Amino acid sequence: MTTTRERLVLIGNGMAGVATLEQIIKLGGNYDITVIGSEPHPNYNRIMLSYVLEGSQTIDDIVLNSREWYEENGITLHTGVTVTSIDNDNRLIMTDNGTAVPYDKVIIATGSSSLILPIPGHDKQGVVGFRDIADCHQMMEAAAHYPRAAVIGGGLLGLEAAKGLVSLGMDVTVVHLMNDLMERQLDYVAAAMLKKELESQGIKFMMGAQTAELQGGERVESLLFKDGTVLEADFVVMAAGIRPNIAVARNSGIETERGILVNDYLQTSMDNVYAVGECVQHRGSCYGLVAPLFEQGMVLAKHICGNPATPYEGSTVSTKLKISGVDVFSAGVFIENEQQSVITARDDWKKTYKKIILQDNMIVGAVLFGDINDSAQLQKLIRDGAPMTDELYAELMGTGGCSHGKKKASVETMSDDEIVCGCNGVTKLDIVSAIQDKGLTSVDEIKACTGATRSCGGCKPVVEQILQFVLGDGAAVASSQGMCACTTHSRDDVVAAIRDKGLKTIKEVMNVMEWKHPEGCSKCRPAINYYLGMINPVQYQDEKESRFVNERMNANIQKDGTYTVVPRMYGGVTTPEDLKKIADVSVKYNVKAVKMTGGQRIDLIGVQKEDLPSVWEELDMPSGYAYAKSLRTVKTCVGSQFCRFGTQDSMGMGALLEQRFERLDFPAKFKMAVNGCPRNCAESCTKDIGIVGNDGGWEIFIGGNGGIKARLADSFCKVKTDQELIDLCGAIIQYYRETGKYLERTSEWVERMGLESIRAAVLDDENNRQQLIERVNLALAQVEDPWKQVLNDEQTRTALFGKKVEV
Repeated sequence: MTTTRERLVLIGNGMAGVATLEQIIKLGGNYDITVIGSEPHPNYNRIMLSYVLEGSQTIDDIVLNSREWYEENGITLHTGVTVTSIDNDNRLIMTDNGTAVPYDKVIIATGSSSLILPIPGHDKQGVVGFRDIADCHQMMEAAAHYPRAAVIGGGLLGLEAAKGLVSLGMDVTVVHLMNDLMERQLDYVAAAMLKKELESQGIKFMMGAQTAELQGGERVESLLFKDGTVLEADFVVMAAGIRPNIAVARNSGIETERGILVNDYLQTSMDNVYAVGECVQHRGSCYGLVAPLFEQGMVLAKHICGNPATPYEGSTVSTKLKISGVDVFSAGVFIENEQQSVITARDDWKKTYKKIILQDNMIVGAVLFGDINDSAQLQKLIRDGAPMTDELYAELMGTGGCSHGKKKASVETMSDDEIVCGCNGVTKLDIVSAIQDKGLTSVDEIKACTGATRSCGGCKPVVEQILQFVLGDGAAVASSQGMCACTTHSRDDVVAAIRDKGLKTIKEVMNVMEWKHPEGCSKCRPAINYYLGMINPVQYQDEKESRFVNERMNANIQKDGTYTVVPRMYGGVTTPEDLKKIADVSVKYNVKAVKMTGGQRIDLIGVQKEDLPSVWEELDMPSGYAYAKSLRTVKTCVGSQFCRFGTQDSMGMGALLEQRFERLDFPAKFKMAVNGCPRNCAESCTKDIGIVGNDGGWEIFIGGNGGIKARLADSFCKVKTDQELIDLCGAIIQYYRETGKYLERTSEWVERMGLESIRAAVLDDENNRQQLIERVNLALAQVEDPWKQVLNDEQTRTALFGKKVEV
């Protein structure tokens, strides 16, 4: 006998509603689910809209649940459709396109919309809100045609809008009615520090300014303020607040006030109809931050699945955000009164600020700026009304106790269902279970597996603490191992500091990170040089003196002091003309030996140092990078062009891959191979990336090594098209470049990271894969042939090789 499943309809396709569905699916809820969303997109991360606005992300990059996810979970998705009302008598959802969708249970998650201030001129062209992708597109279009923008509102949305418009090249002024930014989350000290930091990023401010009118013809041209002053602007973003979207509930006869009224199980006044998210009013409060919405969703999911659920009693008001790269946190009371006492610490050099507020010695509030490592612990202390003690004071203010113990304590007391990553609704239990069940050992692995830190990154310090807490002392010891004897900082510490502090040179890294030896050593200097170039491929100026001698000379030095020259031969294929050049140059410059390399190249051995530029000049071939931590070769068999067993054009693909990725810096030397069939004549199984052709496409292998530590490559995935192969190779390469330790071969990297972790980050996470491809493309756009560089730079030629080339 077949049991008919109940029909569950979600009205609204945003973060809160879909996160609730995810919890229902995890709990095994047996529903036939339909989702109806007004926007034409699948569920995306609204927190990341500013990144779409500035151009560093696309809509595809911030999609949280692809259309395939809905299909895989048996969910019927209607996009671009707006629900108008709920017919409770007939159990039908009515839509604007005339469709009526039957239901047994309904979740309303219609979110909120931008509050457009009803001031004269608000309906002019060039005035928009900032709430969805359509708003972003209007803002990007305006930035392409108009130079000046005003953003009304100095809260989170307004500041993020301003950041995005500045990134698009506009002259941006934030107009705020109050004298402090984010006055609902920050005290005046943190607000002033934030304003100063944002001003350094190019954002202007008019504080205490009340807009009286938007002036102009059909299009806005300026803002008139109450005091009579005028600000010229071609474009205005209204970001002064949000308004719950309650039209569906109101049209259906459901009780509403500011939001849709719900009880502690998120039930509305209509039977079998629930509501969750920004559209909800619970015990008099409407929440606009993400974490409370996920807390609501977890309660609702348990209730709707018939599981025991603790009633939702409201959320501790806290804010943990990253605004234009600046971390801020506040919870509970953040502006003290005369009856309260305050503990503060401020460091203007490190740009950090900490304030803890006590009421009768109980912790009732806190503000953090710049360093929010204590946010999880403080949030729990405030929620529990914990008393301040000497031990706790020493721990929080850094005057005693060990940091390792402190980190363990702060996460040890967190409840399992506490949300760590507000952007993606990831709880402490999600992270702990992933670490224990899947053997995760890094934040990157946790990100790939759970989604925590995937978005704004503000939760990374807490994720790191949980990782350390779960793995114990071994993790702490491992994390404290320095790059070399010059420092206690690890590779991850250095990379994070370069990114977070915007460090630009090796000397700056060593100074800011307090290197024991100011000039570094032969181990750390080349590593820092690589990390700087990998992170900032456009701006960073390579420090040649920090490279190993072979890389400085663009040739391998031999034991007799001569050098080898290996010209590039794409895919191991050359022409009679190039062979003749090689022979002529070898005779002319008395080359001692001409050898075929293991990667199917010709090695000219025994060239005098002073002759190197002349040899490069007369060969007129690209460098084969035989000396560098770069792509050495892409070895090929003859493939389908000539071999009777060949199923794919291995020579053509090998040449294409080599031309695409040559000259790129890697943590260590990098080799590839392409086989036209599974007979493996090009030895793909011992290469960093090995590719094997078959009738249906290509199979990718990674992490092979034929050297001292021989290792057979692991099968990574199979693809059908050439473009998929090229894209995945680029994503794998960039992920290795970003997460590999300097001088760590892929064979060691795969074992350290774990094959499944790499698959999760590169193969399973489509958004992350596209970002990796974009970053590798950016890096590739900066590279050029080093032999040509030397030939075109007389000063370098003379300094390194001692004589000028006669061209």
